[in-house]
Amino acid sequence: MDGYAFRLRILHERGLSLVNKEIGGDQMKRVSSADKMLFVRSQHASMINGLQFRYPIFGPVVRLAKRWLASHLFSACLAEEAAELLVAYLFLKPLPFNVPCSRITGFLRFLRLLAEHDWAFSPLVVDINGDLSQNDEKEIDDNFTQSRRAYEENTQNESKAMFLATAYDKASEAWTRCSPNPLELKRLAAYARSSASLLTKLILQNQTDSRGWECLFRTPLSLYDAVILLHGDRLPYPKRLLFTSELDQGRHVAHGNASTCFHPFLLPSDMKGSSLEQLKTKLMVNFDPLRCFVGDVEKGFSNRLKLWYDSLGGDAIGLTWEQSKKREREEEETDGKYPVDLLRNIGELGKGFVRDVYLLKAPRLSS
Repeated sequence: MDGYAFRLRILHERGLSLVNKEIGGDQMKRVSSADKMLFVRSQHASMINGLQFRYPIFGPVVRLAKRWLASHLFSACLAEEAAELLVAYLFLKPLPFNVPCSRITGFLRFLRLLAEHDWAFSPLVVDINGDLSQNDEKEIDDNFTQSRRAYEENTQNESKAMFLATAYDKASEAWTRCSPNPLELKRLAAYARSSASLLTKLILQNQTDSRGWECLFRTPLSLYDAVILLHGDRLPYPKRLLFTSELDQGRHVAHGNASTCFHPFLLPSDMKGSSLEQLKTKLMVNFDPLRCFVGDVEKGFSNRLKLWYDSLGGDAIGLTWEQSKKREREEEETDGKYPVDLLRNIGELGKGFVRDVYLLKAPRLSS
């Protein structure tokens, strides 16, 4: 409609009551996990919407928090709903302070919460509607203790490094079940601590220079083992790009030109002489080249590297090497796969979307 495409999902209150209930005789019919998540998202959205009415500044603080997470390439580590719950906690449990009254105050407290909360030994309970009973709180504590005990017994188990409990999710299954993992959370806390320190300095010094404030949302690309730069005008949301990323260090291993096969918008040339049906064939509904590219790379190379990216509009992807055994790595090196050829293969995988690929640090061998 008017150049926009919409997807509608119909939710009915009775559908939630049917989840995990027996229907007809001995046969158990269970709603699929995707449908369950749909209802969980509906509950979450309803609670967050109510909180926004209570605290008008809540929304702007959430937007700053999400933008900070994405700008530092944590989009794959922390779900947007988890970020909303973290900010909600600041408004629901502000003591020893008052409720945040400005977006900067709320943003600073968000960074400090990430950096200073004892995630290893304390769950974060977000009771938006104030309907958690003592039994609910005990259940949450039991679930948290059980998850920590399971991790201590086997460190290979999926660990809820960040335990976020709510009335609809007392076991922290919805948003932080698999991520962030302990290493990701440690990195996240370190970045938050650094940004909180910078933000405090900017406030105390009454800085008005935009350059200092921009540093809050510029991530140091030199901290990654390799970096992929993308064509900004081929991103799904080019206008969301805050800064064009450039790199002047490391080994430049690949370069590619922008593709003419896809564009985030319908161009004026597409409109001329085209019927409505022809325009519909040119409109790429829900096409996100970043998501497709990241999915392809993870599918082919997830055992060798980890991707860090910005889903909101960044043009850089950070890569860190996954540890592999010395014998496996030596075999890969003799095959010419590590590390330059591998990065070139990744660049070829994103042909038309990838602008440049840089190698900053060679992978380390582990015994």
